[in-house]
Amino acid sequence: MTTTAGAAAAATKAVMPSVVRIDARGMRCPWPAVRLARALRDGATTVEVIADDPRAQAELTVVATDADATIEIVLDAIYPAFRITRR
Repeated sequence: MTTTAGAAAAATKAVMPSVVRIDARGMRCPWPAVRLARALRDGATTVEVIADDPRAQAELTVVATDADATIEIVLDAIYPAFRITRR
């Protein structure tokens, strides 16, 4: 027997795209990290975050480490992008 909350979580994970993209440009920390944490909690396995706050790298790294995920910095000419992948 599946509970309602369990069924909702399973349905959310089933429709989660393979890569979740978060555009956090203009958001000041902690908002990019909060958005990342929510995506990982909802079942995302790979998340790409574009963030222009200078503190974003440190805060996203903490969230990735807490979720047992790797973080890779993909440099762009304008904004750095971060790719977070669950292990």
